[in-house]
Amino acid sequence: MPSSEPDSRPARRIRIGAHLEPEHVGYREIRTAVGILENLGVDMITTWDHFFPLNGDPDGRNFECWTMLAAWAEQTSAVEIGPLVSCAAYRNPDLVADMSRTLDHISGGRFVLGLGSGWAERDFAEYGYEFRTAGERATVLDQALPRIRARLARLNPPPARRIPVMIGGTGEHRTLRTAARHADIWHGEGTPEELARKHAVLDAWCAREGREPASIERAAITDESPGPVHGYGDRIAATGTTLIAVGVNGRRITELDKIRDWVRWRDQRNLDRPRE
Repeated sequence: MPSSEPDSRPARRIRIGAHLEPEHVGYREIRTAVGILENLGVDMITTWDHFFPLNGDPDGRNFECWTMLAAWAEQTSAVEIGPLVSCAAYRNPDLVADMSRTLDHISGGRFVLGLGSGWAERDFAEYGYEFRTAGERATVLDQALPRIRARLARLNPPPARRIPVMIGGTGEHRTLRTAARHADIWHGEGTPEELARKHAVLDAWCAREGREPASIERAAITDESPGPVHGYGDRIAATGTTLIAVGVNGRRITELDKIRDWVRWRDQRNLDRPRE
């Protein structure tokens, strides 16, 4: 298994995201958290694309992803926003492109399109989508992305910028290959050692697909704190992971001290980074 030795790809600046889980909470608290997070200086705010809570009472409060992102696009002025990640099977790809373009204009060019193959069987069943096998869901994702890019190129007006595509998921045979083909950002999870392994697999797929590995930003979600020098933050950065999303559970959505620690860590890391 690869270690978390320093990565050989050209250095990117470290970015910090906040991933808001919209379960068991009122929208007023979510809106307050979004405002605080932008003032803290996080680089990206994301939310999940699930129709029911994933923790606690399965029938508790939960909010829909895309309509909430539209509200965030109006509320904020600097931070990037997007789903982490939207299920490709839930919506027609051409519609996803149009929704993405519209959100990109509302936000002034700050939308990031996060997509994955989906895994929460209840979401599929209760909303009338066919669950299928993991391989079939991965195929739906892979086939959606060219349609999305083609539709984005035909829309009038076009997006405010070339919308970055963020692929979420850790499957080594299908998802990472899809990321090598289509992603601007690959988003995973796991220990630094596990992420280093996934990065190596993604690099191998990039070689097969004719992509430069350095063209894909590496991202991961965590519940950890950055810690002191040589702590978790430094270990995850050593793998080449430069976008770190910090999970914020709905029940603790205004408890943001951990994200403040990550923002301070980011600023110090970027200050210490040698200039190119």
